[in-house]
Amino acid sequence: MAGGSRLPAQDSSEETPPATQSFIIPKKEIHTVPDMGKWKRSQAYADYIGFILTLNEGVKGKKLTFEYKVSEMWNEVHEEIQATKPRVPCDPCLELPGAGPFLPPQAIEKLVALLNTLDRWIDETPPMDQPSRFGNKAFRTWYARLDQEAENLVATVVPTHLAAAVPEVAVYLKESVGNSTRIDYGTGHEAAFAAFLCCLCKIGVLRVDDQIAIVFKVFNRYLEVMRKLQKTYRMEPAGSQGVWGLDDFQFLPFIWGSSQLIDHPYLEPRHFVDEKAVNENHKDYMFLECILFITEMKTGPFAEHSNQLWNISAVPTWSKVNQGLIRMYKAECLEKFPVIQHFKFGSLLPIHPVSLC
Repeated sequence: MAGGSRLPAQDSSEETPPATQSFIIPKKEIHTVPDMGKWKRSQAYADYIGFILTLNEGVKGKKLTFEYKVSEMWNEVHEEIQATKPRVPCDPCLELPGAGPFLPPQAIEKLVALLNTLDRWIDETPPMDQPSRFGNKAFRTWYARLDQEAENLVATVVPTHLAAAVPEVAVYLKESVGNSTRIDYGTGHEAAFAAFLCCLCKIGVLRVDDQIAIVFKVFNRYLEVMRKLQKTYRMEPAGSQGVWGLDDFQFLPFIWGSSQLIDHPYLEPRHFVDEKAVNENHKDYMFLECILFITEMKTGPFAEHSNQLWNISAVPTWSKVNQGLIRMYKAECLEKFPVIQHFKFGSLLPIHPVSLC
């Protein structure tokens, strides 16, 4: 991959499941605090954190506008079909220089189209007039539409020979947009979207070569849609630690965004509290886009409403910021029962202990 690291050959997140694999509907397995030990020893935990760290390495030192490549799974599927049925006409194929037959659109573009659909549904579901300022009940209408259509949406991304995986993978999509009862959103929902992407990697829809596009194109678009949801329906932060938390809603874009800024020629951690630096560079760096969103949503001195981030601005290098945020993510999100009790486990992200073979 251009400029990115590669997963180890033995990493299960790159493997395509055999055609005979039995997919299952994911369910909760962490019911009590002592169950957290099962989570930390599980294959799901190992695969999830490995996925996060692989993407973290892949985007290191790169702007959002970086020219990246995406895998050609759809090309490979097409070529396989044409090899077995050479006389079948191929109207939807395009000849691209150096690429050979190409069956559009690729999985990355299909995922963006899926997110565009969710965005359009927000426009079609305006907030209701209600006495309460927060938690607009129109979100429940929007969510009900997703709940009904999730498998159809995921089926547009997953090729037909992997259709059996759709119900399992779709659960993570439904879990990634917030809770329709509480009308809240937090890092657990964000983790569900990362799990959704991880599952797509495990079944081979996304590949190692997609890691930059996964963050810059798909996850960044997901963030845009989530911010629109949060603003439109005035969603509450789920499990927010208030001023002592990193952010009310997100965590991963701070990790990957700080990795983007490692070894930047002039932007240092102290600059992200500088309004001018943020305004000039937020379109290139996820971290600064997060800061801009915070300043739009909150009033008052930054040091008061975002104390943790204010403290992080004193760290000397982006590399140290990145390392510290990874440790913080593990401790404050992945090792917290209130977050992980909602995580669901299936055949792709299983609860069984990590395999050492």
